[in-house]
Amino acid sequence: MGWANSRELAHMELFRQIVILQRMTSYKKTTLKNGLRIIAIPQENSVAMTVLTLVETGSKYETKEINGISHFLEHLCFKGTKQRPEPSMIASELDGLGAQSNAFTGQEYTGYYAKVSADKGKKALEIIADLYLNPIFKSDEIEKEKGVIIEEIHMYEDMPQRRIGDYFMSLLYGDQPAGWDIAGSPELIRAMTREQIVQYRGAHYVPSATVLVVAGAFNEAEVIKNAEQLFGQMSAGTKHPKLAVIEKQSAPALFLKFKKSDQAHIMLGVRAFPMNDPRRYVIEVMGDLLGGGMSSRLFQLLRERLGAAYYVRASADLFTDHGYFAANAGIELSKVTLVISEMLKEFARLKNEVVSEAELNRAKSHLVGNLLLGLETSDSLAVFYGGQEILKRSIEMPEDILKGVQAVTAEQIQKLAQELFTPNMLNLAIIGPFNDEGEFKKLLIM
Repeated sequence: MGWANSRELAHMELFRQIVILQRMTSYKKTTLKNGLRIIAIPQENSVAMTVLTLVETGSKYETKEINGISHFLEHLCFKGTKQRPEPSMIASELDGLGAQSNAFTGQEYTGYYAKVSADKGKKALEIIADLYLNPIFKSDEIEKEKGVIIEEIHMYEDMPQRRIGDYFMSLLYGDQPAGWDIAGSPELIRAMTREQIVQYRGAHYVPSATVLVVAGAFNEAEVIKNAEQLFGQMSAGTKHPKLAVIEKQSAPALFLKFKKSDQAHIMLGVRAFPMNDPRRYVIEVMGDLLGGGMSSRLFQLLRERLGAAYYVRASADLFTDHGYFAANAGIELSKVTLVISEMLKEFARLKNEVVSEAELNRAKSHLVGNLLLGLETSDSLAVFYGGQEILKRSIEMPEDILKGVQAVTAEQIQKLAQELFTPNMLNLAIIGPFNDEGEFKKLLIM
């Protein structure tokens, strides 16, 4: 028997990975009479069970006057229900179960979850259902929680590594929902009323916009029965839509935030396309090539060769109706202009040179490895399946994603880079002790 060539080995490895993913993941979708969807993802060998409720609303569904209300509402659902009227009751019960629990708000969906040992799954489901379905919104708790939200806003303001992404979104989309902060502003939070919160919840927390995800070890029939009893009585309502994102750019754009610091944080990128675009696999592979791991181009250049950064990343962030591709890093102050210049050279290199087969295969393997490892736990499975269902109302199986990644060619990457990395579409956000925009604007000409 002779040695298999590299293409044959790649096909063999792809088949092996698909078999692993098919063994790891399967799901069942049930739609209740009121339109609420249940996604059940069994894990035979798991010791845990995760309950996740997702609702199709976030900051992109808000108006300017109530920016931040989705996130505020998320907090308030933990502050008392009809069955658990005191704020401490929900937290106490979840802690008593040994649960890992929390909630999160994004631009397009909000989630509430609890992860517990499998034998406590029924109780976790009941608690998550209660806080989602029956919040009471006590006026005194609303006023107290305003202070908590404002301090959270202040906390993130002091975290430039995280804040740079918010500024980049604002630079891209400006004064429209996609460009607003998810948490809102202290002024808007202080002015928010109970009536606005109740009205907003009624407009968006409806069965047709809700997905319940259960992942891990559980009896499927029992879980579906319990879920129907808990969520089946939820009254139907008309879901309020979000405004479409307006894309508009004719020249390079710069956002400069002065902040006294020992390090500058930068984000450099371009507009891309929505999550259902057929080029989504190409942009994911391109992101990994550029800044997806320790062997990526930007990591090797900025950290290993120039010693200019500790963290370096590049990736796409794709939403239902828009998206972007960007690289970001925390940079030594004296090397900021050098780093921006080198990033732009790497963008141009993707346009002008075809990626080698070896580098392309490394990026694909890194992406696939992360996918496999990222689906090991019940909570990661819940987010993977539930996130797709709430945003796209359809689910792409892991093995299909793997096939899409493996099918990407070097020529496709070059073509996409030529489409995206054009001078008039560049955007640069910077946080650091800088006042002069001129030196940075000069750099944004590829």
